[in-house]
Amino acid sequence: MMKTAIDHYREATKMDNVEIWRLLKERALDSTAEGVVISDCNQPDMPIIYVNNAFTAMTGYSWDEVVGKNCRILQGLDSDPAAAQDIRKAIKAQQPCKVEILNYRKDGTQFWNRLSITPVRDDQGRTTHFIGIQTDITRRREAEDALRSANAQLKRDLQVAAQVQQSQLPKQLPETDTYRFAWRFKPCQELAGDTLNISALDDHRIAMYVLDVSGHGVQAALQSFSLSQDLRPRDGGPDLGAPSQLLERLNMKYPMNMDTGMYFTILYGVLDVLSGDFTFAAAGHPGPVLIRCNGQPEMIAASAYPVGVSPKPDYQDQTLKLAPGDKLILYTDGVVEALSSRDITFGEGRFLKALSKTADKPIEECLDKVMKSLESWACHVNLRDDLSLIGIEAYM
Repeated sequence: MMKTAIDHYREATKMDNVEIWRLLKERALDSTAEGVVISDCNQPDMPIIYVNNAFTAMTGYSWDEVVGKNCRILQGLDSDPAAAQDIRKAIKAQQPCKVEILNYRKDGTQFWNRLSITPVRDDQGRTTHFIGIQTDITRRREAEDALRSANAQLKRDLQVAAQVQQSQLPKQLPETDTYRFAWRFKPCQELAGDTLNISALDDHRIAMYVLDVSGHGVQAALQSFSLSQDLRPRDGGPDLGAPSQLLERLNMKYPMNMDTGMYFTILYGVLDVLSGDFTFAAAGHPGPVLIRCNGQPEMIAASAYPVGVSPKPDYQDQTLKLAPGDKLILYTDGVVEALSSRDITFGEGRFLKALSKTADKPIEECLDKVMKSLESWACHVNLRDDLSLIGIEAYM
């Protein structure tokens, strides 16, 4: 019969099989990268009776400094009491346990220890020892902490950016004897690509717009913020001109970003409160919805290239005359493209139906009805695009 390696080793060392296996186990334990601790649960305070080389390298304690002591020697002021309690409960119940706990080396420096404790039982099932396997996971925990810190800072930055962005929304609506205004805005994320505004140009002209930057997130929000600054009337500043002329200037200033494909759509209009004329131009944006007094909502067609897509977009002015009792709704495409949980769009039909149900109500109630219908359609949490609405109501 061919001799095994154990046979040759026994002949060379004059050791029996028990001694050989004991020596191999000790060498195996000493060669592993994880720290190994064996505690005797039959002695008071469960003293350590064995540690391997990895344990001494990990903790800085020598064999003589830890053997005979309890593993609590590694715990310190910042060690999590809950994790320590989990260890005590597992030992008392004589059950396996895994925890991550902050421990201390001999020199006082901290390290994160992933500790796995397993009871060792004799032939009668009695627990005689506990084996603890220790892994230094400090780098992983530090990386996780750094990531959490970065994410928290990013969240704070986004909240500040969102506050700045929303500060550009109308704070005080123009007041006239013949018209009432309202708006509603709901971003699908913390930062929006949509924005809107309503502001007086002079004593009888009121400008308003809704715009939608393609995409979402920081880049779309920055573009949206920049546009809101360009479109904000300034005391003593130049007249923005006819809506179509304004869109032509925006088209020259904001060519489509060929690297990102980013562009934006806009509907910009001016209401003359003396004549009731609402003159507007659209750039790739849905036209307004007109609700005549005692009539049904009607979508007004508007078509042209989005801003920045074409060097000659041919923007055209259109004029609607508002009579007493009429309403006009401006909106972004997130309204009609809102998706249900089954990916069905809200659509123009449901939009018009929601408006018709409150056509005889004040403009604020009209917009609120639309927003509630949209939130219900999208199950309150499934909005994938920003929602923006502006409403104008001519007094009876």
